[in-house]
Amino acid sequence: MNLPYYVTPEQITKDKADFARKGISRGRSVIVMQCQEGILLVAQNGSKSLHKVAEIYDRIAFAAVGKYNEFESLRQAGVRFADLRGYTYARSDVNARSLANAYAQTMGSIFTEAAKPLEVEIVVAEVGDSLDEDQIYVLSFDGSVADKRGYLAIGGAAEDLNTSLAAKWNTELDLSEAVQLAVTSLRKNVSNDGSEGQGFDESELEVALLERKLPRRKFRRILANELTSLIAG
Repeated sequence: MNLPYYVTPEQITKDKADFARKGISRGRSVIVMQCQEGILLVAQNGSKSLHKVAEIYDRIAFAAVGKYNEFESLRQAGVRFADLRGYTYARSDVNARSLANAYAQTMGSIFTEAAKPLEVEIVVAEVGDSLDEDQIYVLSFDGSVADKRGYLAIGGAAEDLNTSLAAKWNTELDLSEAVQLAVTSLRKNVSNDGSEGQGFDESELEVALLERKLPRRKFRRILANELTSLIAG
């Protein structure tokens, strides 16, 4: 009689993590950055209809890399969670922390219990009345969550982009300077030799801002003409 095939839990977990990381590494990058006007979200996205950056609630935005159908399901679940919480309690009770915790539980359960993990990495951002009150959370495929300040990049080139952003980001950046820094970092990343501008098309950028000065709904998309003006300074 043949013995049953056995794989240790450690090996199963490692294989799942490697599988998810490999899928995420193929995703085009997203940069999330604080600036004086709010929280900037910049994504490399060739599609005009399938968004990687979106609004969740009044002050909260969502960004993701990985498999579109998987992170779109998470986005929709986040909208339902926020709407239900806001309706049941109050709009002020909907915050990025509670949403990040809900995502962490869902993603952690799928990673532990399902045969295939989610091939996604997501960011939940909430703009405050000042830079110090902003909240930015990044969640990995296994449900792990981290609180970030200043800037972060997710996707296949996250390590190189975070290094590039670390050299130049500061709390005094205005919107135009933040856009220029994000675009410059992405340009360097897509250039094979590290020089700027090669193989990079600004029309493939998806850009949005959680803007502090807006009265209630803080999320707005930055379209082509405005983006061109911001990049030009």
